[in-house]
Amino acid sequence: MTALTTASTAPAGPDRRPQPGPDPAGTASPRRGRLREAFRRGVLRIVALAVLLAAWQAVVSAGVWPRVLVPSPGDVWRQFVLASTVHDGVRGYGGHLLIEHLGVSLGRIGTGSAYAVLAGVPLGLLIGTVRPLAVVLEPAVTFLRTLPPLAYLSLLVIWFGIDEAPKIWLLVIAALPPIAAATAAAVRTVPGHLVEAARALGSGPVPLLLSVRLPSALPEILTGIRIAVGVAYTSVVAAETINGVPGIGGMIRDAQRYNQTALVIAGILAIGLSGIVLDALLRLVERVAVPWRGRA
Repeated sequence: MTALTTASTAPAGPDRRPQPGPDPAGTASPRRGRLREAFRRGVLRIVALAVLLAAWQAVVSAGVWPRVLVPSPGDVWRQFVLASTVHDGVRGYGGHLLIEHLGVSLGRIGTGSAYAVLAGVPLGLLIGTVRPLAVVLEPAVTFLRTLPPLAYLSLLVIWFGIDEAPKIWLLVIAALPPIAAATAAAVRTVPGHLVEAARALGSGPVPLLLSVRLPSALPEILTGIRIAVGVAYTSVVAAETINGVPGIGGMIRDAQRYNQTALVIAGILAIGLSGIVLDALLRLVERVAVPWRGRA
């Protein structure tokens, strides 16, 4: 009895039972959850696309509109293949493959957007930080932002001819205002305590702009660049109205003149799909450049 009491009242020694190790399933579960969610989204998009194609084919089969106005998905696919290959000695459309038309247009968009970034970011910084300049420059940026591209295309053709220059200038003018407006708004909303702390440490106007205002405004600036690239992309058809072949917009305009509706739709789909890819690349750049965005 005494032995039992002593044993029961003795302090417990270290627990020698085996401790559970890391849970591989627990660490992998978030990844599996993300994969399942991505799979569900992919399946939902495929189903939505199938429903859309079925409805499209049903409308064509019912003869709601003439075939020349609303071609079938098969007709569009056939034109897509013809424009992308060499057939009967003919290379694509207008002597260029569809991917070449698209590549030329993307090159124009890239050049115009790059010039717009080089001009729009400094312009937005000036508007956002120098009030007297903002009074003069901000209405001009707003004026350009409200103009449709076709409104000044004819003037650009008169000034620069029908070669590449008017196309690039049109895309620059279309893409610059969103970048300048986003940069100005972002600079104005930089937290005041960051600015005051930098001034207390002796930062002058230029170091303050480069080391505090610009990094803090970078997420919104990148958003403005994404919007500007989209605006440039939507303007490419207008930019390639004049002497635009090779170019996807020029191809669409040329096909429209001859009522080649299926080719027009194929070109529109090519623009849309490449736009999705381009926007995904810009989102990736945004995540790499500003990884802190969206975090507390």
